[in-house]
Order: sequence, then structure tokens, then C-alpha cells
Amino acid sequence: MLVQAGVTRVYGLVGDSLNAFSDAVRRSGTLEWVHVHHEEGAAFAASAEAQLTGRLAVCAGSCGPGNTHLLQGVMDAHRSGAPVLALASHITSTQIGTSFFQETKPEVLFAQASHYCELVSQPAQLARTARAAIQNAVGKGGAAVLVLPGDVLGADSAGSPPASALVASRPKPVPDEAAVAELAERINAAGKVTIFGGIGCAESRQEVLQLAAWLEAPVGHTLRGKDVLQYDNPYDVGMTGLLGYGACYKALHEADLVLLLGTDFPYNDFLPTRHNVQVDIDPARLGRRAPISQGIAADVGHTIRALLPLLREKKDRSFLDEMLREHEHAIGTGLEAYTHDVDHLVPIHPEYVAALVDELADDDAIFTADTGMCCTWAARYLTPNGRRRLLGSFVHGSMANALPMAVGAQIAQPGRQVVSLSGDGGLAMLMGELLTVKTHRLPVKVVVFNNSSLAMVRLEMMVAGDPPFETDHDMVDYAAIAAGAGFFTRRVTEPADLREAVGQVLAHDGPALLDVVTTADALEVPSHLTLEEARGFALSMGKIVLKGGVSEAWKLARTNLRNL
Repeated sequence: MLVQAGVTRVYGLVGDSLNAFSDAVRRSGTLEWVHVHHEEGAAFAASAEAQLTGRLAVCAGSCGPGNTHLLQGVMDAHRSGAPVLALASHITSTQIGTSFFQETKPEVLFAQASHYCELVSQPAQLARTARAAIQNAVGKGGAAVLVLPGDVLGADSAGSPPASALVASRPKPVPDEAAVAELAERINAAGKVTIFGGIGCAESRQEVLQLAAWLEAPVGHTLRGKDVLQYDNPYDVGMTGLLGYGACYKALHEADLVLLLGTDFPYNDFLPTRHNVQVDIDPARLGRRAPISQGIAADVGHTIRALLPLLREKKDRSFLDEMLREHEHAIGTGLEAYTHDVDHLVPIHPEYVAALVDELADDDAIFTADTGMCCTWAARYLTPNGRRRLLGSFVHGSMANALPMAVGAQIAQPGRQVVSLSGDGGLAMLMGELLTVKTHRLPVKVVVFNNSSLAMVRLEMMVAGDPPFETDHDMVDYAAIAAGAGFFTRRVTEPADLREAVGQVLAHDGPALLDVVTTADALEVPSHLTLEEARGFALSMGKIVLKGGVSEAWKLARTNLRNL
């Protein structure tokens, strides 16, 4: 069934209840088994492959702990809309319900992490349940799970599965004509219009830009929409949210009408609360983040194509020009302040690392970013161009995703440069996947932002008014660890050495790791800061000073003086 569906590999870790299946893979002559060192890594790798190719990817885990390890990555794939099939083997069927060794209830565990999760209790079920799982994963976008007891996997099948076509893509619903006409009336009546797009615009980029040109509308985007909408876009005003930059927040809140296109942006505090219209392929998303005046459950591209003939062209571009000037000013005084004249600052600024990686990486590089501050630097300093890709745990927010995602990306796209932007906390969590990279001789490049801190959590505590607690850890030489695993490595503590080291690591023909000692004091300051957040930060600084940490407070202020 997997071969019929076009699957070429399975990511997983062999073991006991899964052995009959892994042996079938061995004998298939068609499927490849990608040996990982943690089942969570298998699911992350499959998710990356599915997101890059748009095709079904498969991961597998053995019963009990194998399933619970697998669950985390499957949840991430599901929330990312990646078509992933997870094969969760189970204990022997006659032992189910007896609290047997390693027994869990996989159907319950994976229910929230999938569109479809079913137990296969006999071989005769398999053809239809496998078909249902595949079509749920591909047709709905997300994960599906087959729970497979070990004795069922080892039983004889009924023979070759029947040849039958499988769904190859998600449906694209067309908007209702009356809803399109209503939306056209709203747009024609509005003076200032702003477009805010997400990953749902991935196949409708040209339509979105055409709409922006017709309306003279600024275009903001989410992090997942950055790859799609930022590059070669004369209407771009950046991102909003915690990682935001530029004039997006202002453009959203000063518009007479906001078009939310293909986005389920979760941070409602950054969204306007009036005059919003939302277009999304999933009706469940309409209006759940911010109040809307109108919602259309349809494909973004189909909706715009139906809408354009009904719109009057807007000639006044004063609002657009104002937002573009605001955006340029924000970029120049905010983001660029951290990447100019910093080649002498120690510890190294992480923004400088990200900017150099962006400059020296290939034009078609695939970047994977860990959750946390790495995500901030990727969002703000990586430059999309229509050929590059950025993957991360942008919906589930899991730590340790970057390295295993890089594994899946490199295997799926062997001719492209793959760069993992790893935090030291994330790398430490799934460090065994360095061995996966080496085992499969993958030319993955790992850039470690080594600040000996869970810096995002550290910042969250300070914004809440608390001094950092249990966020910092020992300095570790990750370059030495990776060298022991057979990587080419460079460790950098001086900013003057950084450019050469980045170039050497990116150019190396094989696995390579760059360990950069960066400051933990670099702040992620969003484009819009609330009064409560500012008060909380000031309170935290006061507590630090009162505890005798004057030098720590001074160091933090000095590190971020440019942004102030």
C-alpha cells in the first residue's frame, strides 16, 4: 500500500513489535529504512519531507515508549498540516487490556494528533484502513495513524493489495458568488485596505500581489507566510506578533478594512478587532482569532480570481506609501542596528550570526529553525527569494525540531544545502540526531547559537516581572562533541573569526557544525510592545538590582542599547 502511494522511505527506530514490518521493508527492494536515534526525530524528519514535497511521508515507532516518543513529532506534523502517516506498532493483540509490558492505548494517545487513528486487528482490514489513513493525511493535510499490533504485522496477508487510485492533493473549494459580491462591496467602500497573509497563500502568491496592486494595499505576513509573500513584493510591510518587525502592526490597525488571507495567526492581541474579513480553506478557522465582519470558507486563489473583476481600482496610494516609509524606517533603526558595527562585540550578537548565515548560504538553501530565540533570528534575518525554504515548529512550538527536520529535508532534497539553526537547548535535547546525520552521511550544516541559556524562557520570565530562574546552564563545547561524531567543526568565540568560519562550514562537503558562543542578553523586542510588558520588564530589572545584580542589569542594557 505504501509503495502504491508513492512512498520511498520510512523514518524510524526498529524494535520488538515493529520487527515484522521493518523486515518487510528490508525485503521490499523498494522502500528505504532511515534509521534515526529517537522516534521523535523520525516524525520531525517525515514532517520536513512532507512539507517540502507536498507528498505523503511515513514514520514508525514500536509499542509503548516508541509510540510516546513518536507522538511529539506527529503532533507537530499534524498541526503544521504536513501529510504524514505514522505507523504505531502495538503489543500482541491477545495481551491488549491486561496492563501488559509496555502497554499503552495508542488510539487515545494519537487521537488529538491526527485526522484519522485506527487499530488494525486483522490483516483483512489493512487495505481499507491504510487507504483511509493515506487519504485523510493527504486530503485533509495533517497526520494519520495506523495502530498495528505486533502479531498482526507478523501474520500472513491476503496477497497483493488491490490496485486503486489514491487522492493526490487537498480539495480547493470555490467561494459562493454572493459572498464574493459582498466582499467586493466592502472593499470598494473602504478607503485604506491592508492584506495580511499566511501559509494558506502558498499557491496564490501571484493573485495576492495582483490584489495588492489593484488596491494599493500594504501586505503583511505571518512567519509561515514569509517564504511566500516577502520576496519581490513592493507592498511588503513585514510581520506582526512576538517575532514581528516593520510596519505590519501599524498597517493592520490603521486600515479601514483588513483582509486576512489563508492565515490562522494565533496571537489575537496583535490583530485588529474590527473591520476584518477572513478567507480560509477551513471554515473552523473563520473568526476564531479576531472578530470578523465576513468570513469566506474557500481557497484563497479561487476567491481572489472571482473577486478582481468586481473591484474598482484604487488610485490613492498615500496609505501604502506611508506604511512603506514606516517599514523602511523600522528596518533601518531596528533590525539593521544589530548587524552593523558589531564585529568587535563579545560575546557575539546572535543577530550577527544569522545575518552572516543569510548572506553566505546558497540561494536555494533550506533552513530549519529551533523554537525559541533561533526562531526570532530566522524570522528577522533570513531573506526569502522564492527558492529558499524555512521550516520550523511554528504552530506546535516544540523544542529540538531543527536538527531532525534538517535530516528529513536533506534526504528529501539531496542536492540542496540544508542549514539547521539550532539553539543549544534544542540541540542538547535531541543531540543523538547528530549521529543520524553522520550515519547517513548527510551534508547537513548545523549552526549552534550557544548562549548557555534557554533565552526565550528567560525573556518570558522578565516580561512577566520575574528575574530569570533555572534558565541558564553550563557552557558546553558542542564543536568537540560533534567532532567526536565525525563532523567537520568550527567553534567561534571572537566575532572577527565568524565570517570565515561560517563560510568554511557552509562550504564543507559533508556533515559540519558551527558552534558560536553568543550572548544570552540579546532581547527579542516585538514591533509593538504593550504597557503591561514594559512594566513587567522594568519590574524584573528592579528585582535583579535589588538582589545585588547591578552588573547583570547593566550588561543587559548595554547589549540592547541599539534597540532603545
